Amino acid sequence: MTFDKQAVFPITALVNDKNHLVLGGCDILDLVQEHGTPLYLYDEATLRDMCQQFMKEFSERYSNTRVLYAAKAFMNAELAKLVSQEGLGIEVVSAGEFTVALAAGLSPGDIYFHGNNKSKDELELAVGKGIGRIVVDNFHELQMLDEISFNHNVIQDILLRLSPGVDPHTHVHTTTGILDSKFGFSIETGQAEQAIRQSIRRENIRLVGVHCHLGSPIFELEPYELAVDTVLSFVHKFKADGLDLREFSSGGGFAIGYLENQLPPPVSQYADVITSAVKLKAKSLGFENVKLIIEPGRAIVGRAGVALYTVGAIKDIPGVRKYVSVDGGMGDNIRPALYDSHYEAVLANKMTDSSIEKVTLAGKFCESGDILIRDILLPELHAGDIIAIPASGAYASSMASNYNHNTRPAIVIVNNGNSRLIRRRETYQDLMLCDVIE
Repeated sequence: MTFDKQAVFPITALVNDKNHLVLGGCDILDLVQEHGTPLYLYDEATLRDMCQQFMKEFSERYSNTRVLYAAKAFMNAELAKLVSQEGLGIEVVSAGEFTVALAAGLSPGDIYFHGNNKSKDELELAVGKGIGRIVVDNFHELQMLDEISFNHNVIQDILLRLSPGVDPHTHVHTTTGILDSKFGFSIETGQAEQAIRQSIRRENIRLVGVHCHLGSPIFELEPYELAVDTVLSFVHKFKADGLDLREFSSGGGFAIGYLENQLPPPVSQYADVITSAVKLKAKSLGFENVKLIIEPGRAIVGRAGVALYTVGAIKDIPGVRKYVSVDGGMGDNIRPALYDSHYEAVLANKMTDSSIEKVTLAGKFCESGDILIRDILLPELHAGDIIAIPASGAYASSMASNYNHNTRPAIVIVNNGNSRLIRRRETYQDLMLCDVIE
């Protein structure tokens, strides 16, 4: 049975004859009974479908395309294996993500390393393991990487992250392609030109491409087109200096639907705009053989993930607000507090009950700002009810914390009526594993 808000849930979501939410063929009430709450569920069919959509839609339009999964959205060894099975490489932003990717069996050559302040130890590890590409973000890193590569007796392939000065019209905290950003070499200030000339001259690094990332989530298409035109037009003048542009990355930032009435363009439209812009500009500038790199992260895992919570205390302030507290909150999803992000929710154990009251879903953490969803219409709620929040697969788990010394949730993948635990729930003993107790 279909239900309201299905467009923001995983593609396998339905309602069974018990009036329960079903994901991946699994009754979520059975999973809650087995694993408890808070609980993160990932639908394998949706994960694979999104990987396949990006591979198909971009490669059909521009065959020389490489799809990298942006691991910061959510990183786990099982997830890394899954995206690799679908033909994706991985883009990491820390030695930790790099180590997980290697543990999952990925070839170092299929991994790109981003980040605005990579440490010497991180670069030593990456170069020593034979990483495919390092996306250099600043002059300090450029100098350090050249020295490290010399010491390892290798020539390290790099991309330079350029800031094109394009505003994608998203949240200020997730806008990265403008002048006032900590990321990348600005074209506007002349730093990008300086970085390219320095990179061409250095003996132990090889500049094979350039990268730009505008921010996320980006619902508009025009910023991508403008960024492609800006960056490729800019780097063209360095062909005479010896720049052999083999790769161009337009980054990621592809949006997902958090609210049923605010859905993003389909992958095909992103692909149309980006590949058309690259083909047009590459042909006119003599870059016909350039490889296009795209980096979806949120768009791969966001819709696939659903967060489950159990209702606890309910506080009704007549004429003001009704607070319904759940057993999680900003410790397992800080996005509403950090970005003022908005989500949908359903009563997962009574899916077809009518939504009759406006409530605010509050977390259990000791902050007034710990609100998951403010003023949402839901059926009448009682302690013990199960709330499901869709579109929770990106950044919620990866940004989770142990604030108030709460444990982080378990994570389960569901598929064809089966479930498998890919991250166990933390214990209180886990919270003290790094403590030094005299």
